[in-house]
Amino acid sequence: MSENKGLLTEIMEYKWKFTMTTTRKVLLMLAGLGIACMIFRLATGLGLATNLNDKWPWGLWIGFDVLTGVALAGGGYGTALIVHVLHRGKYHAIARSAMLTSLLGYLLVMAGLFMDIGQWFNFWRPFVSWGHTSVLFEVFWCVSCYTTVQVLEFGEVITEKVGTKYHNVFKKALPVLMIVGIIFPTLHQSSLGALYLIMVDKLYPLWWSPFLGLFFLMSSFFVGPAMICVETGLAGRAFKHEVPIHVLRGLVRIAGCFMVLYLALKLYDLANRGVFNLVFKGNLEGNLFLLELLLGVIIPIFIAFSGMSNTRKGLITFGVLVSGGLIFNRMNVVFTGMSAALGGWYFPSVMEWAVSIGLVAIGVLAYCFIAENFNIMGHDEHHHNAAA
Repeated sequence: MSENKGLLTEIMEYKWKFTMTTTRKVLLMLAGLGIACMIFRLATGLGLATNLNDKWPWGLWIGFDVLTGVALAGGGYGTALIVHVLHRGKYHAIARSAMLTSLLGYLLVMAGLFMDIGQWFNFWRPFVSWGHTSVLFEVFWCVSCYTTVQVLEFGEVITEKVGTKYHNVFKKALPVLMIVGIIFPTLHQSSLGALYLIMVDKLYPLWWSPFLGLFFLMSSFFVGPAMICVETGLAGRAFKHEVPIHVLRGLVRIAGCFMVLYLALKLYDLANRGVFNLVFKGNLEGNLFLLELLLGVIIPIFIAFSGMSNTRKGLITFGVLVSGGLIFNRMNVVFTGMSAALGGWYFPSVMEWAVSIGLVAIGVLAYCFIAENFNIMGHDEHHHNAAA
């Protein structure tokens, strides 16, 4: 009891910093609006707060907050694999920022998933009711376990400032946590795509594929470096800390290799199933698929292996295109690819938008607070000094 009291006192007495700017004030307003809408939704149910219906049971919160959010938060496991398993030391400069982005991303995914549960007060049931034949059950458990692992991994960062007597415990546990933390995402990233395998007669053929799980997994890996480029670009301006271009270029080219494999497998799959002609059919689905592939994969591959990857502007362009392409892909799978089969009509309500935007605002504010108070940006210098 006294140890817990001592830790609580240490946390309360620590001189926390949070610089207030105009941008952060706007984010706080959006976060507050989002929280208010979340409370309203939990109090009144999905019917009043959303435009979901029997034909469209999955909307913005599943399509963006969960399916897209999980993929965009995938930079953590990819970076952990490169830095801690393959021992590519030069990428230590982005290891902690990638881990922080991933942790916050998964916490927001859990919040978005919680918002979409009809009877939210039954959220605990999958922990005791073993629906082991359900893909959603596996996704729930993997995301829950991985989020827990990430929180424990981040304990090594937190205990550098507060609770320092526990630092060695977290540091010794880190290698095991890293290995476990790499395994879990490979399971649920692919399983999110596997959810749509049974919809062979509903999902438009350009997006349905027997390789859908693999496509989701591969895209979650190569979007990691893209998100790092965007995140370090924004953080560089906010905190006056720029990651060396050669570090980002190396990550981008690793991502580029996976994108080449992804594109080759995608084209092979379309040809093998005899649906390649649908790409150029000229309908809405064909045009959006072509746009997704061109902006989100083909142009970024060119950037990755050209001189553009030697410039910060080129790297940020790569990040924006790949991240945007992945969002476009997930939205196409959830909405565009299913619209003809489901029929009816769905467009997110004001409250759905407010909750999603509010969650993003909360994530950005949490990142700023943690980056100001913990050793996130300066980890590379600390790592080299410790090695010396």
